[in-house]
Amino acid sequence: MKLTQYSIDELLDGCKAGNRKMQEALYKQTSSKMLAVCARYAKDNMEAEDVLQLGYIKVFQKVKEYRGDGSFEGWIRRIMVNTAIESYRKNLRMMNVVPIEDAYEQPSTGFDFSRLGMQELMKLIQNLADGYRIVFNMYIIEGFSHKEIAAALGISEGASKSQLSRARAILKEQIIKLEGINYATYTG
Repeated sequence: MKLTQYSIDELLDGCKAGNRKMQEALYKQTSSKMLAVCARYAKDNMEAEDVLQLGYIKVFQKVKEYRGDGSFEGWIRRIMVNTAIESYRKNLRMMNVVPIEDAYEQPSTGFDFSRLGMQELMKLIQNLADGYRIVFNMYIIEGFSHKEIAAALGISEGASKSQLSRARAILKEQIIKLEGINYATYTG
């Protein structure tokens, strides 16, 4: 059975009208991309799927509020990110917050994360402690500012910067280990 492709405008109009067929089509056309977004924030696939479902419920409930500022897919993505953050906060996981006094800024070494394949890098990011992973994704991938991250997660801007710095340091160490580079001889 062939999946009918609809334009974003058709999907948007149909969803605003509450058309279940168009809601299903929107889900089918965008869910794989949005699941990847959710997976970056979730601990495992089951949690990512739960966040995805909650996110689409919000999309369908709020679709009439979409004003056309930016792409519709970008608007959906933002809802997925916010839903993942809400889920994280609701689950009351303790963030591994490093006090700003204990954080250290990594000197710019010109380390190239692009040498690693996307799947390997995503796996390393997924293995970060919750707080590090959430802040890293929000800042590096989604483009949130530290002020926005602090407000969304209920932490200080300094804690956000600290979490990002630590996440980068941990990822760098893991990549160096994966690539078999000897720490003693690595100069960056």
